[in-house]
Amino acid sequence: MDESIRQSFEDLRSPDKELRYRAFLHIMEITDDPVDWAYQVWDEMVANLKHKDNHVRAIAAQVLCNLAKNDPENRMLKDFEAILSVTRDERFVTARHSLQAIWKVGLAGAKQQKILVEGLEGRYRECVTEKNCTLIRYDIIQDFRKIYAEIKDEKIRGKALELIEIEDDLKYRKKYASLWKGR
Repeated sequence: MDESIRQSFEDLRSPDKELRYRAFLHIMEITDDPVDWAYQVWDEMVANLKHKDNHVRAIAAQVLCNLAKNDPENRMLKDFEAILSVTRDERFVTARHSLQAIWKVGLAGAKQQKILVEGLEGRYRECVTEKNCTLIRYDIIQDFRKIYAEIKDEKIRGKALELIEIEDDLKYRKKYASLWKGR
């Protein structure tokens, strides 16, 4: 890991919000591509999923989702539940940021794709009693759409359409289905 990347991870702990945000953007940009240093920060990011600061939890979840494709040891298979738990965070903005990034786990391989689909399906079904259920469900269907766009697996598309059909409210069923129109 070069010094600028190391500094960005240090800056994530800064009390300066602007510096933290710039560091986060830098880390997200560089982890869009494969990196060889994922395990140098992996355990810290997993630990941060339970940090007292919701911003730290959200950042950790998003960074881990980006690092999933850099995981030859398949650590994600044991750490996925910890990331999924952040999608239930008491702070909805934290939960939502985590949920919007989690689809990237499915790019790491067949086993990761399987746990992602199962996790998202479970989350879709369980969120029915939550305050922001319709936003959560929209984000989940969008996650399915994003992973499908990358890997073109019809099982992914089928699972998303199956979940859309269990939505009782026709207005929201149409909204979720609109993510798949023309695709």
